[in-house]
Amino acid sequence: MKTIKFLSLITIALLVVSCNKNGVSNKPLVTEADSVSYAIGLSNGYQVRAGFEEANIDLFVQGLRNGVDSTNILIEQDKINSIIQAYFQKRQQEEMKKKQEEAAKKAEEQYGENKAAGEKFLAENISKEGVETTESGLQYIVLKEGSGEKPVATSKIKIDYHGTTIDGAVFDSSVDRGTPYESLANQFIKGFTEGLLLMPVGSKYRFFIPQELAYGAQNRSKEIKPFSALIFEVELLEIVK
Repeated sequence: MKTIKFLSLITIALLVVSCNKNGVSNKPLVTEADSVSYAIGLSNGYQVRAGFEEANIDLFVQGLRNGVDSTNILIEQDKINSIIQAYFQKRQQEEMKKKQEEAAKKAEEQYGENKAAGEKFLAENISKEGVETTESGLQYIVLKEGSGEKPVATSKIKIDYHGTTIDGAVFDSSVDRGTPYESLANQFIKGFTEGLLLMPVGSKYRFFIPQELAYGAQNRSKEIKPFSALIFEVELLEIVK
């Protein structure tokens, strides 16, 4: 595991720190082995500074010594890896979330008009004849109601679909390709999957999907810009057994 390998490298560097804290003075580089030893320590010291700047060096050295002499252990051995993994996974998730929020903010500044246009379209569409709205905000019209069973999220389904933006630009269409599409029902954007699970086999629905149930701030293509509301006509042909 990368985290464990990284921390094992840190040990080499901090052994030097530990010795210096206990009164051992810096030694000159006399032999080739001395130079290599110092180079390894210096290299890994740079890694500590670059990869784990939050490190509490005193506690690291304390843990190192406790592990060597098996005394005053504060964390049970079988919990060590899970604590390390949880910390770095949490930090990675926080960094990813921060980047996503920054990207979404930048996208909204650039594509705010697109977001507003989608919200306006859906606000007007909601009151039109035949339009149903789910709790999540998905809007749909039943064009044809089938009599078959309804899929579940893990069902493999065969569908025909035709996808457009709210201004009518086609971005994807199995109908135009002339070939139905097969996939698990849960492999689509949230709004599409939610709509599929409402449909008995043999049905044809039109979905009006808010951007937050579609691709959100992602710039997917020339047609699907950030914050795009999408429209799909979907026919559920079969649940593939």
